[in-house]
Amino acid sequence: MHVVVAPDSFKGGLSASAVCAAVESGVRRAVPGAVVTAVPMADGGEGTVDCFLSARSGREIVRTVPGPLGRPVEARYAIAGDGRSAVVELAAASGLPLLAEHERAPMRADTAGTGELIADAIARGARDVLVCLGGSATTDGGTGLLRALGVRFTGADGAELPPGGAALAGLAAIDDSGVPDAVRQTRFRVACDVTNPFVGSSGAAAVFGPQKGATPAQVSELDAALVRFADALADRYGVRVHDLPGAGAAGGTCGGLVAVLGAEPTRGAELVAEMVGLPAALESADLVITGEGRLDAQSAGGKVVSVVAELAHGRGLPVVALAGSIAGPLDDLHALGLTAAFSLADGPRTLDELIGSAGPLLAGLADQVVRLRTA
Repeated sequence: MHVVVAPDSFKGGLSASAVCAAVESGVRRAVPGAVVTAVPMADGGEGTVDCFLSARSGREIVRTVPGPLGRPVEARYAIAGDGRSAVVELAAASGLPLLAEHERAPMRADTAGTGELIADAIARGARDVLVCLGGSATTDGGTGLLRALGVRFTGADGAELPPGGAALAGLAAIDDSGVPDAVRQTRFRVACDVTNPFVGSSGAAAVFGPQKGATPAQVSELDAALVRFADALADRYGVRVHDLPGAGAAGGTCGGLVAVLGAEPTRGAELVAEMVGLPAALESADLVITGEGRLDAQSAGGKVVSVVAELAHGRGLPVVALAGSIAGPLDDLHALGLTAAFSLADGPRTLDELIGSAGPLLAGLADQVVRLRTA
């Protein structure tokens, strides 16, 4: 019997690798001779670097780069063992958790540190870069990142604009003549799981700005500045990101990367599945076990369980999800191919108790699932 274990992490509890280990122990309790292939997954946000390191014999690179407000921070990214591909999580260098609540500065925070991580990866030979969006402190349209890769954003006087999204209101020209050939030769993919456009009532500033400390007046100012940036991108590159679904992710970083670097936005879990070799692992599987901390109706919208279910269903494989909690009907997940789902809760427990016992509970559930499959 060949079981593929492909879960997301259980946020606040177990990493995806730890979930794999717990499930594997349960599988082997039921079928000692089972072949178990562990494929830790992520949805393109937190944990993606760790998945890449595990699956691709990668190296962790730690660099000191500017944080959202320019203060030096230590940030990590992953580069494959062959050096040809890399994964950078935007939150590592430009994330909101890097700032105390009173430090949040949505008008001037920028993504320069993320750009420096990408530049470092390219300098080491990477030519396929996955940029994981989410958790940003910024609304700069990705301009800080792009500056670090050689793009200049200037005002009417020809001077470089200061960092941050608000300054884009004065944008007069975009100059990418300083972008190195190595950057131009790099394939950029963006893990993006939101559908918000670049600007407007559902755009980067309106929806995510308040989370980053923006007042209503600042939201309006930032949105107008991003409209100016979007207009300039359309004039310069012929790419209209104003209403492009997903362009508003990470304060508009997705839109900036799409227009200037030709980045390809894709559901994060799909990219991770390809990156860690899940499709190949499924070819000889008999059963697939996946999971995440909370399973609900939103899980069908490109989260790990839905992507694993789709891939398994396409190969005629049963796929079972184990979750910390299950809420609401799972009809959409079942339509995608999920066979069944089970919660870890084995009785009345507090959340802390459930998290503390997640490993043994996962092992026990996996044991029972495999016994049913082999009955």
